[in-house]
Amino acid sequence: MAAENDSTVTEFIFAGLTEKPELQLPLFLFFLGVYVVTVVGNLGMITLIGLSSYLHTPMYYFLSSLSFIDLCQSTAITPKMLMSFVTEKNTISYPECMTQLYFFLVFAVAECHMLAVMAYDRYVAICNPLLYNVTMSYQVCSWLVVEVYMMGLTLATAHIGCMLKVIFCKAKIINHYFCDILARLELSCSNTYINEVVLLCFSVFNILTPTLTILGTYVSIIASILRIHSTEGRSKAFSTCSSHFSAVTLFYGSLAFMYLQPSNANSMDQSKVSSVFYTIIVPMLNPLIYSLRNKDVKVTFNKIIEKRPFCISKDF
Repeated sequence: MAAENDSTVTEFIFAGLTEKPELQLPLFLFFLGVYVVTVVGNLGMITLIGLSSYLHTPMYYFLSSLSFIDLCQSTAITPKMLMSFVTEKNTISYPECMTQLYFFLVFAVAECHMLAVMAYDRYVAICNPLLYNVTMSYQVCSWLVVEVYMMGLTLATAHIGCMLKVIFCKAKIINHYFCDILARLELSCSNTYINEVVLLCFSVFNILTPTLTILGTYVSIIASILRIHSTEGRSKAFSTCSSHFSAVTLFYGSLAFMYLQPSNANSMDQSKVSSVFYTIIVPMLNPLIYSLRNKDVKVTFNKIIEKRPFCISKDF
């Protein structure tokens, strides 16, 4: 692949999060713990939704898809990042770097649009409850999920196509902990204007378009909730949206800070901190947010836990 790119660089070296030796072990243990929680939390959410017929609704169908996206995105980034804390030189070959970038883009774009789909689901449930089962049928939900993944695959492929035309012949140290586009472009010795324009256009589309969709749905949701006369009804309606709103704020806030700044104002140290949030912290927090603040998930989990001893005693 490097030959096809006319590039003299066959591998890259990650600078990592920090060069301070005294921070390597604490950061390794911290991010290892975060990754374990991410894997257990998201796999647990997928399993819980799959096992419980009570949670076989559009909202939880989308939530299980979000958990899958978070799990895959974290797995594409975190294991390689952990290597930088325990090895003297964390290298990655050119093909591996492009592969990591591709999967990161697929799942990052998919998450952007999945959060918008989840907001639309809440909009239909609260603003048009009588038409909910018809509007959010199994066929419609499946089509929406497929469209989300197709969006991720298409835009990631377009980005990679542009990156393959970039020539790397400068220093091969990537000032980041993964193969991010901006960090890669800094190493280029060819004209990256097209890449920067494509990145800006796609960032606007993948961040602003879902954000405006989510804001529009929430304006309608809040207006509908305020028309509910009972305090209990309002509280229940707000509770169904609070988890999603928290996840949206964390994800889009860090993503916008990273990719919607002018390139000359974007410090790479700041971008690394921002990237940690949406690539590592958010995938860990999402299952916690949706489980700890969701009564249905907590009740279902308790029921499954309570049934286990009974099933074991019955077998014996």
